Amino acid sequence: MSVALNVAFVASAYPPLALGFFGLGTGYLIYGPQELAGWPKRDERVDRATGVWGIWMPGFCQFLTGVILFVGLTWLQVFTGSPPLYMAALAFSAYGIHWFAIGWNRYKGHDPRPNAGMCVAYMVISAMGATVFLKVGDWPVGLLFLGLFAIYFFDFFASIGLKIGERLLGLFHLATGAWLMYLSYAVTVDFALGYHWRV
Repeated sequence: MSVALNVAFVASAYPPLALGFFGLGTGYLIYGPQELAGWPKRDERVDRATGVWGIWMPGFCQFLTGVILFVGLTWLQVFTGSPPLYMAALAFSAYGIHWFAIGWNRYKGHDPRPNAGMCVAYMVISAMGATVFLKVGDWPVGLLFLGLFAIYFFDFFASIGLKIGERLLGLFHLATGAWLMYLSYAVTVDFALGYHWRV
């Protein structure tokens, strides 16, 4: 005898976007000053500290956000009615996983040159995100993905050893990190207080 169990979950209006935005923004605000202005000067202790921050803030916060979004979209179907969240789930998951690698490589002092190939792939995912969110009229998130594209464009040149690439990477890390702080704030007050900051 078999028993069918049918469980339906209630739709949620609260995807964990602010967590992913905040985690990534924090990582960019930590890495940016070093790339742009050389502060703090890199040494083994600083690399270990920035590596740990890279793994936990942009890495874990984005990965957790991506997993929740994918599970909510596919298994539990609590985020129905918002197809662009699929792009958000892909981006948060992929960026989170890659930050685990970035943080670990920084922590261990590994060679950054293999990042050049990673940059090409992440320019593609950034272009996908910009295409999706600009097409659906969500220009604040579309703008974020344009910033991400610029980050990986300049990271490519930083990875192959061009100092100007590192400086411009730092500039775009700081600018995009500031925009991510705005998005974190806007999403939180929109969901918690009914504001419309992301419109």
